[in-house]
Amino acid sequence: MYVAVDIGASSGRVIVGRIGEGVAELHVVHRFPNGVVEHRGSLYWDLDALMVQVLAGLAAAAEHAVAASATISSIGIDTWAVDYGLVDASGRLDSMPFSYRDSRGPAAVDAVHDHISPGQLYATNGLQHLPFNTLYQLATEKNLAGRQAMLIPDLIALKLTGVRRSEVTNASTTGLFDAVAGEWATESFQALGLPTGLFPPLIRPGETLGTLLPAVAAQTGLAAATPVVAVGSHDTASAVAAVPAAKRNFAYISSGTWSLVGVELHAPVLTEASRLANFTNERGVDSTVRYLRNVGGLWLLSESMRSWEQEAADAGSPTQHLGLLALLAAAAKEPTGGPLIDVDSTEYIAPGNMPERIRAAVGATGGALETRPAAVVRCIVESLAAAYARTIRQAVELSGQPVEVIHIVGGGSQNDLLCQLTADATGLPVLAGPVEATALGNILIQARAAGAAPATLAGLRSIVAAAYPCLRYEPAPRQVTDAAQNPDSLE
Repeated sequence: MYVAVDIGASSGRVIVGRIGEGVAELHVVHRFPNGVVEHRGSLYWDLDALMVQVLAGLAAAAEHAVAASATISSIGIDTWAVDYGLVDASGRLDSMPFSYRDSRGPAAVDAVHDHISPGQLYATNGLQHLPFNTLYQLATEKNLAGRQAMLIPDLIALKLTGVRRSEVTNASTTGLFDAVAGEWATESFQALGLPTGLFPPLIRPGETLGTLLPAVAAQTGLAAATPVVAVGSHDTASAVAAVPAAKRNFAYISSGTWSLVGVELHAPVLTEASRLANFTNERGVDSTVRYLRNVGGLWLLSESMRSWEQEAADAGSPTQHLGLLALLAAAAKEPTGGPLIDVDSTEYIAPGNMPERIRAAVGATGGALETRPAAVVRCIVESLAAAYARTIRQAVELSGQPVEVIHIVGGGSQNDLLCQLTADATGLPVLAGPVEATALGNILIQARAAGAAPATLAGLRSIVAAAYPCLRYEPAPRQVTDAAQNPDSLE
C-alpha cells in the first residue's frame, strides 16, 4: 500500500493506493482546501497550514492501513511547480513562500533579461516564458547568502524526512535547469549572480529520498522506517506518467487549475520557432520531455463560480445560485460560435471578479457577452477548447510528433462539455480520464521503485488503462466549409 500526497493550487488530497496485476485502486483518506493568503499586499502559501493537513492525511492513511491489515510501503509527494521557500542552514523556513500569482515575478523580468537574453535562456532551459517562473521570482530576493531555495514538494519532504533534495521534474520548471544535460545550469546561476548551491542536489523519480523523522512517525502512527520516494513531484509529470495511452502518437491535456497541453518526446525542441511559440521542455518521468504549453485552465471557471456564489450570498439568496453541473448543462445549450477570449492572458492570473474581466475582454475586441452565467461559462469552455486545439496543432508542427488521439486527464476529464468541444475543435477523438491521474502516477512510480509494477512507462500506463476505462468523445461531423471557418482544426 502506497500513499500519495497530492496538492494542487486550490485543493489537496492524501490518497492511499494499491497496485497489482491489472489493479490500481485508490482511496482518498483526506481532502483539504488550499489557496493563496494575502499579507501586506503580497500573495503567499501558508506552508504551516499545509503541513497540518499533510500530517492529518498521513495519520488517516495509517488508520486506513491498520483497518485493511496492510502496511504502508512508501510515501510520494507532488504539488504545483515554480514556487519555493528559503531555508537557513538548520532547515528553518524563514517566511511563507510567495505564490506565483503575486506580482513580484513579472516586475523582475526585464532585470533578468538584462543579464541573459530570452534567446539565450531558451537555448539552455527550453522553458516557455512565464513571468512567474522561479528565476524571475529569485531575482527579487535581497539576500540569499546562507540560504537554500526549496520547491514546495521538496519543502514538504524536508519537513517529513529532514533531507534536502530537488526532484528533477520540478527542478526543470525553475528556468535554472539545463534541458539537454538534465542538470542544474551552472552558467545561468553565475550570470544572474545566484549562488550555484542555491538549490539542493537533484534526485530523480523512483529514488528514495529518506525515511520519516521519528517525531513525524510518532505523530502520524506510521513506521519511522517508512521511505519517502521521489516521484514526479511536479504534479503534471505524475499525471502524464499515468496517461492511459496505448500508442505513442497521443497528445495530453492535464486539465485542472491550469491546462498543460502537449506531447511526450525523448529530446527537447530548442528551436527559435519553438521559443517564439512559447512552448516548454520540462522533464518527465524516465527522462522524457514534456513538450507543452501552459494554457489557461479551470481557474477561470472556479473563480467565476466563486464570484457568482458571493453575489448570491450578498443578495441574500444563495439557494438561487446554480451549481456547476447545472451551469454546464445550461452552457451546452448556448449557441456555438459565440465570443472567445484569450485564456492565456495574464489578466486572468490574479483572483478577483472573473466574469467582469471576461466581459471586459470581449468588449475590448468589439464584441459583447451577456451577463448570464451560462453565457459566460460557454465562453470560457469554448475558449479553452479552441486554445487546446491551437496548442496541439502547434506542438505537432514544431516537434514532428504526430497525434492520433487526445487524452484529457485530471478534473477537466469530468467536464463533458469541455471534452466534446475539444474533440470538435481538434477533429480528433478525445479519451477522458482518469480524474486522479496525478495520484495514480505518483503511486505507480512508488510501486515500481518497490518492484511491484512494470519497469516501463508503457507498462505502467497499461495498468491505468485496464483499471480506469476512458470515456470516448468523437468529433462532431463537419460541414465542407468548416475548415475555412475553423483554422485551429488539426485536419
